[in-house]
Amino acid sequence: MSCAIVWFRGDLRLADNPALSAACAEHSQVLPLYIHSPQEAAPWRPGAASRWWLHHSLAALNERFHAKGGSLHIRHGDALSVLRQLAQATRAEAVYWNRQYEPAAIARDTRIKEALRLEGIHVHSKPGNLWREPWQVATKVGEPYRVFTPFWRSLRTDLDGSPPLPVAQAAQWLRLDGGLPLSALELLPRIRWDTGFGQLWKPGESGANELLEVFCDDALSSYAKARDLPARHGTSRLSPHLHFGEITPRQIRAALLRHADRRDSRNRPDPEPYLRELGWREFAHHLLYHFPTSTQEDFNPNFAGLRWAEIGEDQLARWQSGRTGVPLVDAGMRELWHTGWMHNRVRMVAASFLTKNLRVHWQSGARWFWDTLVDADLANNTLGWQWVAGTGADAAPYFRIFNPVTQSQKFDPDGVYLRRWLPELADVPTRVLHEPWADPACLRRTGYPSPMVDLAASRQAALAAYSELRRVREVPD
Repeated sequence: MSCAIVWFRGDLRLADNPALSAACAEHSQVLPLYIHSPQEAAPWRPGAASRWWLHHSLAALNERFHAKGGSLHIRHGDALSVLRQLAQATRAEAVYWNRQYEPAAIARDTRIKEALRLEGIHVHSKPGNLWREPWQVATKVGEPYRVFTPFWRSLRTDLDGSPPLPVAQAAQWLRLDGGLPLSALELLPRIRWDTGFGQLWKPGESGANELLEVFCDDALSSYAKARDLPARHGTSRLSPHLHFGEITPRQIRAALLRHADRRDSRNRPDPEPYLRELGWREFAHHLLYHFPTSTQEDFNPNFAGLRWAEIGEDQLARWQSGRTGVPLVDAGMRELWHTGWMHNRVRMVAASFLTKNLRVHWQSGARWFWDTLVDADLANNTLGWQWVAGTGADAAPYFRIFNPVTQSQKFDPDGVYLRRWLPELADVPTRVLHEPWADPACLRRTGYPSPMVDLAASRQAALAAYSELRRVREVPD
C-alpha cells in the first residue's frame, strides 16, 4: 500500500484542495499533517490575532477529518526534520502541499523540496490558493505588472473557470501516535482579550461557507455601494477565511455566479465589483512574489529620503488604542482591538492619519495591523499600507490625504458606526459627533480627548514634506 503525507499550511480545508485531492487519488494511505513552525516565517511570525484564528481553524479542520474517519496529525518544530521523521515512520513515497507565496515560505519550501527529493521522496506542490500563479500573469514583454488596472484586465480574461474540487476522501486515513494536542501549541492568549472575537467569527471551512451564503443572499446585490459604509454589513468578511485557506477564490466565484444565475435578469446581482476586490488580493500576491523586499522597503525607491516624524511610544499608543481624538480613526482602531477586523474604508482612513497627519513610517502601522488583524496577510498588508503612504506600486498619489471628518460625514452620516465603537460619544448630537473638538463643552462633558494634531495644519506639513522630496527626487505625480 502506497502512503503519502499531505502537509497543511495556509489551506485548512477539505474541499477544493488540489494537494489533498491529488494525494487521495494517487495513494491508498494518506497522513494529514500540520507542523507548527512559526520561526520559519521570520521576520513575520504570526501575530496574536492570527494565532487565535489558527487555533480554532485547526480545531475545525480536525473535526472535519474526524467526520471522515481520519485525524489531523499535529507536530511542532523544524518542518524538514518532522517531514523526514514521518516519511521514515510511514514509509511515505510522497509529500504533497499547496503553495505559499511569502518570501520566507518560498525559501523554506525550495530547501525542503530539494532535500526530500535527494532522499528519494517525491514532492508535489500544487496551486491551491490563487486564481493564477504570480508568474503566470505578465505584461506583453514578460515583466510583472506594477499597476492594478492592466493586471486585472489580463487576469480577468484568463480566470480559471473549472469547477471547484469536491471534498477529498482517502481510501485510508493514516493515524500515528506521537502527535501533539492542539493545546500544546499555546496559540490562545493567556490573558483572555478575545471575547469579542468569538462573538463575531466562526473559523473553519463550514464558517467560511456559511458566511459566503449570507453574503450572496444579503449583501451581494448592494455590494458596490454598501461596501463603503462601515455601519452596515455590506462586505463579505471572508478575508480571514481566505487567508487561512478555508475557502478559495475559485469557490467564491463559482458561488457568486450560481447565485446570480438563480435570479431573473431584472434582479440579477452583478458579481463583478466583488470579483475585482478579489483581483486586488491576487495583485498583492503578484507584487510580493516579484518584489519580496517590499515588506521592509518602500516599493518606490524615490521615497527612501522622505522625512518621517519621530513620535514617542505614548503617542503611538494613542493611535493603537483609539484615543487620537479623531472619531472615525478611533472607532476603527477600537473595532480592530475588539473584533480583530476593521472595515476597509476605515482602514484607509486610520492608515492615512498615521502616515500623513502624524507622518509615522508605514512600517509601524503595518506591524500593528499584523499583530491585531485576524486576516493579517503579508501581501495584502504590505500593499495596503504602501498604497496609503504613497510609497507603493499603483499607490495613491502622495497628495491624497484622507480627511477623517469628511469621510465619516459621507460614509457614516448618522454616526451609527461612531456611536457603536465610541460609547462616550453615543449621546452627542450628530452635528457635533464627527468633529467634537468644535464644541469644547462636549469634550469636557464626555471626557473624549482633543485631537492629537490639527488636521488642516498636519495635512499641509505632510504635503510640504512630500513636495520637498519630489523636488529633490523627482517623485512622479
